[in-house]
Amino acid sequence: MWWGTTIEAPDPSGLAKFYAELLDWRMGHEEPGTAVVAASPQGPFLVFQQADGYRAPVWPPADGDQRPMMHFDFQVGDLDSAVTEAIALGATVAEFQPRENVRVLFDPAGHPFCLCRDDD
Repeated sequence: MWWGTTIEAPDPSGLAKFYAELLDWRMGHEEPGTAVVAASPQGPFLVFQQADGYRAPVWPPADGDQRPMMHFDFQVGDLDSAVTEAIALGATVAEFQPRENVRVLFDPAGHPFCLCRDDD
């Protein structure tokens, strides 16, 4: 059974709150150095853990820089309004955009994530 995913962050609580608002999930648990966001009491969960010396990944990947190790893809019905909402919560739009129906953004810690328009 998949329980969740753990993400390193310089401010676990702040990043957890960003994703809780973005996804309309709830804060499940918070303690110094760790914060958990939950879709429901049974999960799935996103865990954010303190990372001392954290270096944000670079998008697109570049030799010698911290590469993204993973990213989230979120399906949305209205790409423009989803981007506007994410920006209002603290995301920034990446300069490089690989596809017309996808927007690459950075969360407040610099992790890239994608908003993907549902064309169906």
